[in-house]
Amino acid sequence: MIITKFHLENEVFMPEQGLAGSPHRRYNPLTGEWVLVSPHRTKRPWSGAQEPPDRSVLSAYDPACYLCPGNTRAEGARNPSYTAPFVFTNDYAALLPESVLPPDASADDGLLRAEPESGICRVICYTPRHDLAMARMEPALIEQVITAWQAEYRRLGELDSISHVQIFENKGTMMGCSNPHPHGQIWATASIPTLPAVESRKQAEWMHEHDSCLLCSYLARELQEDQRVLFVNPSYVALVPFWAVWPFETMILPRRHVSSITSLTAEEKLDLARIMKRLTTRYDNLFTSSFPYSMGIHQQPTDGGGHESWHWHIHFLPPLLRSQTVKKHMVGFELLAMPQRDLTAEMAAERLRNAPETHYLEGAAP
Repeated sequence: MIITKFHLENEVFMPEQGLAGSPHRRYNPLTGEWVLVSPHRTKRPWSGAQEPPDRSVLSAYDPACYLCPGNTRAEGARNPSYTAPFVFTNDYAALLPESVLPPDASADDGLLRAEPESGICRVICYTPRHDLAMARMEPALIEQVITAWQAEYRRLGELDSISHVQIFENKGTMMGCSNPHPHGQIWATASIPTLPAVESRKQAEWMHEHDSCLLCSYLARELQEDQRVLFVNPSYVALVPFWAVWPFETMILPRRHVSSITSLTAEEKLDLARIMKRLTTRYDNLFTSSFPYSMGIHQQPTDGGGHESWHWHIHFLPPLLRSQTVKKHMVGFELLAMPQRDLTAEMAAERLRNAPETHYLEGAAP
């Protein structure tokens, strides 16, 4: 064990031994980045919000919602009376099928560099029910969403102009979601975005150096230690990653080495629906409120490469820290130096494991 001490104005500071009590850095092998962990700061007194449970319930249909079945969207298109997941091209897409920049968009010296970026942005409404987030959807309904994800990933990824398909969900106004109707997005891009490109390179490097899959090796280690694992089923493991940045950040990892969601068996698809429901239910029960997060699926690029080292997975990145409104902000040192957290991954995992299995709106008493 490495123990450091430092002197400041003739005072000697000796941290407590062990990861649970000493400031330390943790390495993320998927990105090559570090996070500063300061567990001793959890002892600070807290005089902030202590809030009652939020038991508000939306209506099953909202005539003013532009995502509900049969309603007219802001740009004038009318939604069909859909009864299963409904996917359409975003009316306010961040990407366009074609993008052309003037010849002088980039400086010759490389200091001012711009490139055109084209792509397709899709929206997926999970269910016609306005009031059902994933935590309160039955696994059979979540399976339908997974089927739609698979179809969109396959269809968009087969286009010659698309190199990467990013499936994600922003849940809650705190995460910038403009509509509470349960939905996600799919952005397909001509290039491979920064984070998936880094994960792709790191997984390939690990396989080259160790002749094994990075996330297969990591998952085996997590199951062996069993400190950050939340729960498992035959096909998946939900855990708080050792290198988590956000207070209650989690991952869902397939137990079988698979590069994309298009290769899932029928059993794996159902198991994925079940574990996503269990995880999102615990999120909601943590602060007895509809828990905000950004969720995203990372899987192999669609640029035609082999990508044998890719092990697909899901990231959940929620901002809440102490209550349903107290958010973890990236400020100061974190914006200028490196991410930092007080609550260790092990502490967060214990909190999530202890959250009730049944959703608080359906009879649980957190």
